[in-house]
Amino acid sequence: MTSHDVVFKLRKILQTKKIGHGGTLDPDVTGVLPIAVGQGTRVIEFMTEAGKVYEGEVTLGFSTETEDASGVVIDTTPVLSQPSEDEIDAAMAEFVGEITQIPPMYSAVKVNGRKLYEYARAGETVERPTRQVIISEFTRTSPISYDETTSVARFTFKVGCSKGTYVRTLAVNLGEKLGFASHMSALQRTASAGLTIDHAFSLADIEALKAEDRLAEAFLPIEYGVSDLEKVVLTDEQVKEVGFGRFVTVEATNDVIAAFHADKLIAILEKRDATRYKPKKVLI
Repeated sequence: MTSHDVVFKLRKILQTKKIGHGGTLDPDVTGVLPIAVGQGTRVIEFMTEAGKVYEGEVTLGFSTETEDASGVVIDTTPVLSQPSEDEIDAAMAEFVGEITQIPPMYSAVKVNGRKLYEYARAGETVERPTRQVIISEFTRTSPISYDETTSVARFTFKVGCSKGTYVRTLAVNLGEKLGFASHMSALQRTASAGLTIDHAFSLADIEALKAEDRLAEAFLPIEYGVSDLEKVVLTDEQVKEVGFGRFVTVEATNDVIAAFHADKLIAILEKRDATRYKPKKVLI
């Protein structure tokens, strides 16, 4: 199921068109998908900058064209001499920090107006743009499992990373550092935009809550969507000014801030000069 599929199904369940998601999940990946409904769709863009956490599995011994388990095998390097846990841990530690990634050919990154996977499916190659991402954590979470029959080795991992990180590419690059063709054989997103899997709902859960007239239990307040933004409190007069789309003078540091009044989100404001902010999105 793709992220688009989830939104499509939720539109039917909730009987509303105004639904969006924050952070695409590849079809092979399960886990947390932030969903915004109604007014929430206006602030979900401010949630996507938050980091993400994944738990998955790396398989050493062969690589695939898509860098995950669903792709066609393109290279094999039988694991005849198994790397030690210390060697793997040391190699993983080298990826922590700011690193440069090249997006996989089977990805939605656009080059010259076409998505990379469109080039890949047509058998074409194109120069891919590099991107800087931040890896805050990359650790092995299981012993190494070795299969003598297929000459492959597997282990699970946990990674904390910034927006735009390709974890499957990270798995491939780790294998290269260890001297093996490799791929990401499983992945689950356990946290995204401050939302964790232990508090997530399945589509079946949502349907059940709707049937019991308890849908409100599934929703977080819209204020949660701006929890990463700097906050300011507006006066009664400033609330009126913002409502008319006028500039207001507030003390703040960042270029984009969340404006509150009586603990309610009033607007997203954008800096125009040293102290004046203009409404970017008004939510009253």
